[in-house]
Formats: sequence, structure tokens, C-alpha cells
Amino acid sequence: MLLFFTLGLLIHFVFFASIFDIYFTSPLVHGMTPQFTPLPPPARRLVLFVADGLRADTLYELDENGTSRAPFIRNIIMHEGSWGISHTRVPTESRPGHVALIAGFYEDVSAVAKGWKENPVEFDSLFNESKYTWSWGSPDILPMFAKGASGDHVYTYSYDAKREDFGAQDATKLDTWVFDNVKDFFRHARNNQSLFSKINEEKIVFFLHLLGIDTNGHAHRPSSRDYKDNIKKVDDGVKEIVSMFNHFYGNDGKTTFIFTSDHGMTDWGSHGAGHPSETLTPLVTWGAGINYPQRVSAQQFDDSFLKEWRLENWKRLDVNQGILPVDYLNNTDLFKAESMFTNAVQILEQFKVKMTQKKEVTLPFLFTPFKLLSDSKQFNILRKARSYIKHRKFDEVVSLCKELIHLALKGLSYYHTYDRFFLGINVVIGFVGWISYASLLIIKSHSNLIKGVSKEVKKPSHLLPCSFVAIGILVAFFLLIQACPWTYYVYGLLPVPIWYAVLREFQVVQDLVTSLLTYPLSHFVGYLLVFTLGIEVLVLSFFYRYMLTAGLTAFAVWPFLTRLWTRAKVTSLSWAFFSVLLAVFPLMPVVGRKPDIFLVMGAGLLVLLLSLCVVTSLMKRKDSFRKEELLVHLLQVLSTVLSMYVVYSTQSSLLRKQGLPLMNQIISWATLASSLFVPLLSSPAVFQRLFSILLSLMSTYLLLSTGYEAVFPLVLFCLMFVWINIEQETLQQSGVCCKQKLTSIQFSYNTDITQFRQLYLDDIRRAFFLVFFLVTAFFGTGNIASINSFDLASVYCFLTVFSPFMMGALMMWKILIPFVLVMCAFEAVQLTTQLSSKSLFLIVLVISDIMALHFFFLVKDYGSWLDIGTSISHYVIVMSMTIFLVFLNGLAQLLTTKKLRLCGKPKSHFM
Repeated sequence: MLLFFTLGLLIHFVFFASIFDIYFTSPLVHGMTPQFTPLPPPARRLVLFVADGLRADTLYELDENGTSRAPFIRNIIMHEGSWGISHTRVPTESRPGHVALIAGFYEDVSAVAKGWKENPVEFDSLFNESKYTWSWGSPDILPMFAKGASGDHVYTYSYDAKREDFGAQDATKLDTWVFDNVKDFFRHARNNQSLFSKINEEKIVFFLHLLGIDTNGHAHRPSSRDYKDNIKKVDDGVKEIVSMFNHFYGNDGKTTFIFTSDHGMTDWGSHGAGHPSETLTPLVTWGAGINYPQRVSAQQFDDSFLKEWRLENWKRLDVNQGILPVDYLNNTDLFKAESMFTNAVQILEQFKVKMTQKKEVTLPFLFTPFKLLSDSKQFNILRKARSYIKHRKFDEVVSLCKELIHLALKGLSYYHTYDRFFLGINVVIGFVGWISYASLLIIKSHSNLIKGVSKEVKKPSHLLPCSFVAIGILVAFFLLIQACPWTYYVYGLLPVPIWYAVLREFQVVQDLVTSLLTYPLSHFVGYLLVFTLGIEVLVLSFFYRYMLTAGLTAFAVWPFLTRLWTRAKVTSLSWAFFSVLLAVFPLMPVVGRKPDIFLVMGAGLLVLLLSLCVVTSLMKRKDSFRKEELLVHLLQVLSTVLSMYVVYSTQSSLLRKQGLPLMNQIISWATLASSLFVPLLSSPAVFQRLFSILLSLMSTYLLLSTGYEAVFPLVLFCLMFVWINIEQETLQQSGVCCKQKLTSIQFSYNTDITQFRQLYLDDIRRAFFLVFFLVTAFFGTGNIASINSFDLASVYCFLTVFSPFMMGALMMWKILIPFVLVMCAFEAVQLTTQLSSKSLFLIVLVISDIMALHFFFLVKDYGSWLDIGTSISHYVIVMSMTIFLVFLNGLAQLLTTKKLRLCGKPKSHFM
């Protein structure tokens, strides 16, 4: 069985990784011939301002007094330049946003694994193609463009990473540092002949990365005064820098200025997903080669922004990445036509290289070219475009080049996803095979379903293994002659041994069919419909959180539809009460949108009140362990009190902008470190151990909470405790075993396997309850299928200086705490119902895999970026949940069965 779980874990890792090979491969194409416009550029230098985290609406809208927060930028829009909205792409994070702006392509998602700080693949950039680039700003952004540059011509000036503190000081100082250092740089250049000559060259870039707005947005929300005041300070700083440039270069009219953002931000201060507040960013340009404002009487857009911003009379020019926005250019029609032609040829070169690469590794009779852009059509379009330029039909050139770009981009996507169907089919075949094998293993080894069916032992045939060996060799040879990557061998060959294992159990399938034929058809169809409905409710809950509310409400009614109500009225009423109470949470707003520190304090008080009741009951006991257990609970109560103090104290300190107090930080980390071993000091009795686990984890959870979610684990624990009791009642009702007092049951690592029973139909319900409770634990306080649901304020008791991996790990632990509570309760359910953890876990695995297969088919790469990102996130979450279950099961066993002593010889229940 250990081998089975190990192989199962490896198979799930393969299924998990497959989504990245199918949907997240690198879009870069290497080996193109460089293309240049034959005409001289209108500018000698570019100044690029990127206001990190700036939303388009917050910049363009007027404040409550009817005045602009950025008067200089608004004056540019109305009198000097062109403006619009830049539509960014998921993931709306700083690194991919800057790569799209500066390198001209959408970031390779493998950069996620490196925290957006290193270059997972080599790429060219505007900075690399410049003669010199000077950049100022964040140490998280600037180095990646310098590291990838050829030669030593990209210079970076960054402040210390410790300045990126969400709580210690006014974040506008990050932007002030950039503006001051740029001014100092130019003052120094006047006295340094070498530097002076460099900054007077052609093809030079000045990049100012302004992080203050993003930092204030995370710390205080975009609706805060801090965020909006930061925009005003950036506007003032840009005005000073522009004035300085014009003065330094003697108003030579050869400087182009661009002001934009890498991504926006949600109302609750996060980004990463595809909400319009994250993907709509401002774009304002002026200077050399840029069109002046164009007055219009009417404009057609799908939104009402123009009226809201009172900019309906100034032409808005929206842009997407990849296509030259010729409407922004102020130059001759010949220059625009030549620039557009060069842009089209550049993209066409990528298409041709991509097509050649795919053709070389595909068998000729299997290769299907992109029919909309054949060689003859390419030649005809290019020839026609050159003819139009020769005859000065420049509008026709632009239109024709846009058509060519559109076709080339479609062709690039076609060849980039050429193997997607093949890979998807292999993963689906493997998935179905694995689910089939796990189901057959449950039926064969853990149930009585086929015990009564007579079986003839047949001599094993060599035909089956030989057939599958031949199939494996054919698949490997097919992949080899096409020079496929090694991962293709994994996806192509994995289904072979899985289906071999399934077909080896063909006798079990026959016996199963024989056994099912003895059951009434109506019963079988009814059970199948109920099971299918349950799976669909779980799947729908990922899209609509209120489905969890519907499911929990159905759970509340369940005891009253059975004999449980007549046998255990108090338990049934408790079950109904806590199910309905837990059902409220999925209907509440996502965590972080409306933080409320007093709700966190209230949750802490409820924990203390519950602790008082338990401690009182312990003090009435007369056994020899009373003092030790009492001391453990008192320590945990003290930890809860300290957590409440730290939360309140930290919140007050951050509001005063005094940063995170060192003592609070020490207490927070000590609480986190102790939360996993303090429960091991408590009694192994089921209730006391579970309650000790709750107290330890709640202390940490309070430190990671910002609002109503602090109450969630407490309500969840109460329902889990009632679940343990009600499962005892159902087992006694069915006559499987006699009921034991819960106070007499202790967790033990080595349970007598002779006490385990076979699976019954009702055990499928128990497994379904577990999966439903896990999904509720995952989504009960927020739809974290979107990256933007994470709130950095959750980790401010531990750290406020930006650290993506550490902050991500802390938020992940916050998500897992309710998981741990459910899994520990599940350990108790298995113990009290005399079930093997392996048998019930197999059912859970099958249910989870059926859900994962659902989401695999629901993954899409079309529609809005929010839809695309969410569909992929759902699959990743279900697969992660399945993989995490194996580790969480081990953690739950450790927390429930291990026993430590405060003093004396350690005592363990492993022996």
C-alpha cells in the first residue's frame, strides 16, 4: 500500500505539471533576422516613467473637488501629447508587467518559480538594444534587465530592499529617492566629461521605476488618502524631471516621454488576477515623434470612463501589447507606413521561425500547416505593401500590415499550441486509467461488494504484458523520431502501465458487474445520481461560493431525514446549528476587502471563553495527568492572549506609521514555531488533543487574520467535533459496531488492524463529507482561486518589509490551518468508526480526481484574462489539494498520535 501511495503521488505530480506544459510554455522565439526601419527616428532619447501599481481610473478621474490629482499629466493630455488605456495581461504582477513594457512580450510563466527576480529564459529588450540605459528604482525590477543585457551599457541605481516596508514609513519616500537621484545624476554629469558625452548620444533610455504608489496601495488600499496623495507627489516629481530634461538638453525637441504603469490594483489592495482594476493602466506620451492632442466630438468605447473622467473631447487611444500604435506617432505618413511594415515583418519572422521549428520535428504526413498564412499569401502581402509604399498609398500599407500582423499572431498561437491536443489526450487517458484503478482497488481490497461472487482462478496470460510492452515501444519510437522533449515521453508513456494495471484486474470488473446486476436498478441509478450531484456541487462551488452554503444547508437537514433525530436529538440539533452557522461564511465578502480588527479581537475572546470551560472541566478531574494537562492549556490560553495583544498593538503602530514593533515580531514568530509541538504535550484523548490543536493553531490564525475570517476555524472546529459524534451514532444505528464513549477513546499510532472493518456504502458519504469540508475550509473565507484575493495585511504581525516568498509561505499556512483542523477531525472519525485510513483515503482520492478531471476539461485559453486565469487556477488548486492531502494526512497523524512530556522521560504513542 505504501508503494501504491508513492506511485500515486508521483502520478499526481505529473498530472499537476502537465497543465504548465500544455498551457504555460515559453512564448519566446529565437533565431530571427533583425529588422529595422530605414528612416531616422524622430527622438534621440526616451524617458520612461513607470508608476508601479497605478490604476487608470485613479489617475484620470477628478477628485471630490472636481480637480485632477495629477494636474501636470492632465495638462499633457489636453495640450501636449496623446493618451489612452494600456490593457495589461494576467498575471498582473510587477515583473511580467515590466517585461511586457520593456521587452515586448508576455512573461514566461516559469519566472513564477524564481519569484520574478531572475531570467528563466534569455530575452531581448529595449534596454539591450539601446546605446546606453540608466535606470533608478526598486532592486526587484532593475537588475533583471541589466543581467540579460549584452555588454556593459545598462546602468542601475537602486535603494536598499529594506526600504520597501509596508508599515515603517511614508512609502512616497521611495519615489522621492528616485527623483532626487536622477537630479543628482544630471548635476554630476555637468562636471564629468565622459558621462556628459554618453548622455548626449543617440538611442539612450532613462527609466524611472516608481514603487511608492504600489506600496501605499498594498498598505492602505487604493481608496486611501496615502495612495491618492502619492499620485500627486509623483505628478510633481514628473513635472520637475521633465523640466530638468528640457533645460539640460536646451529644449532640442529630441526627447520622448512615456508615463504608464505595469499593472493596477483591486479595491482591497492586491493584484495578480484579471479584474479590470488590475488590467487597465494609464498611458500618456508626449515629446518627440508623438501626436498632439486631438479634439473630437464623440468616441465609441464599451465603457463609460470618458464621461466619468471628463475627457470625452480628447481622443483616447487604447493599446495592446505587440502591435505598433501608429495613432500615437507624429511623423510623415511614409515614416508611419515604414514603421508599420517593419513591425509586421518582425512578427512574420517569428511566425516563420516557429513554423520551421515545428515542421522539423513533425513527421511530414502528420504536419498540418497554418492555412490562413501560406507562403504564397505572405509573399503577396509583402509585395503588395511594398508596391503601396512605392505609390505612396500609405493608409493602405498600414491596413495591410495590420492584417498581416493579425494573421501572423494567430499563426504563432497555432504553432505554439500545436501539441496541446496530443498532450491533453494523453493526460485524460492517464487520468481515467488512474481513477479506474483506484476504484477497482477499493472494490477488491476494502469492500464486501464482490466477496460473494464465485471466482475462477485463471492462469495469467503473457499476451497482455507483451501487448503493453509493444504499445510502450511504439509510443516511445513515435516520440523519438519527432525529437520531442523528455516531458512528452512522461505524458505519452504514463497511461501504458496504468491501463495495464487496470486490465490485469479484469476479473474484478466482471465480478463487479455480476454483483451489481443483483441490485435493483432503481437503487443503483439513485445512488449514482446522488453521487454525481454531489460531485457537481463541489465543482460549482469553485465558481459560486454560495453552492457551499447550499451544501451545508443540506447537511443541516440530513439528520432529520434519518433515524438519527430519534436516537440523538442533541447531537442532531448541534449538527444543524453549526452547519447553518458555517454556511454563512461563503456568503460574506472575500477576506481583505473590509478589514475589521475588532472581529479578530472578538474571535480571540470566544476562544478564551471556550478555553475557560475546558480548563474548568479539567480541574474537576482526579487523574494523575491533571496538573500537566492544565499547565499545557494555560500556556495555550496565554498564547491566545498574547496573539490578541500583538494584533491590536501592531495595527495601532502601523496606523501611526511607526512600523512593526520588534517585540511583536518576536512573539508572532515564537507563536508560529510553537504551534506544531505544544499540542503534543496534551493528553492523547480525542477531545483534549483536538482542542489543544485548535488552541495552538488559533493563536497563529489570529495573528494572520484581518477580519471575520478569524471566527471561521472556531466554527469549523465545533462542526468537526459534532461530526465525530454524529458518525458514531450513524455507525451504531447501522449495527456495524457498538458505540464507545468519546472520552474513553484515545489516538494511537498503531491501531490493531483486526479492529478495522470493510467499507460500506455509507462510507462513501463520509469521504464526500471530508472533501466537502476541505473545499469549505479552502473557500469558506474567500475565493482564493484568484491571486488578488490574498491580502498582504495578513502577514503584518510577522513582517512588513516586502519578501514575496516569506509572505507567500505565511499566507499559505493561513490557508492550511483550517485544512489541518479538518484532517485531524477526520483522523478521529476513522478511529471512532473503526475504518482503515487507507480505505477511506482512497475514496477521497477518487472523488478529488474526478473533480480534477472536470476542471481539466474546463481549462480554456480564450475569453477574458480573468476567465482564463481562473480556469487554470481551479485545476491547479484541485491537484494541489490532492497532493497536499497526502502530506496533511501525515501531519494530522503526527499531531494526534504523538505524545511528549514537559519533564521526565518522553512518552510516545507510536509504540
